[in-house]
Amino acid sequence: MRVIVQRVSEASVTVDQNKVAAIQKGLLVLVGVEDSDTQEDIDWLVGKIIKMRIFGDENDVMNCSVQDIDGDIIVVSQFTLHASTKKGNRPSYIKASKPEFAIPMYESFVKSLEKDFNKKVQTGIFGADMKVLLINDGPVTIHIDSKNKE
Repeated sequence: MRVIVQRVSEASVTVDQNKVAAIQKGLLVLVGVEDSDTQEDIDWLVGKIIKMRIFGDENDVMNCSVQDIDGDIIVVSQFTLHASTKKGNRPSYIKASKPEFAIPMYESFVKSLEKDFNKKVQTGIFGADMKVLLINDGPVTIHIDSKNKE
């Protein structure tokens, strides 16, 4: 499982001109699922995401987590995180899971995140053509791959 975590001062997701998610200060998390992902990958990522100290403290040093600042989270499915650009100019998405596997894993990721975060997590709509707006604060953007544990 791969995620892109972006620290935001605000973010929203719109589908068919309807805003389906919106937050102020917090995290926008893009999630890509592959067939080898398990609940263990989800649990490891959830722990990393909610405890990651990427928000400024009283001295403006990145010492606070999204929980520490009482921030919010939006999760958006993003199969293109598994793009391979090795050959040619058209990315291959062969490593990205098909919806039959990806949807339950995505839903489990969101539920696990809500449970450990102890707060409702907003989401986009899986498989929809989404318009994602964000103001990346910093900018702070972090790529995490559960297979590499980094």
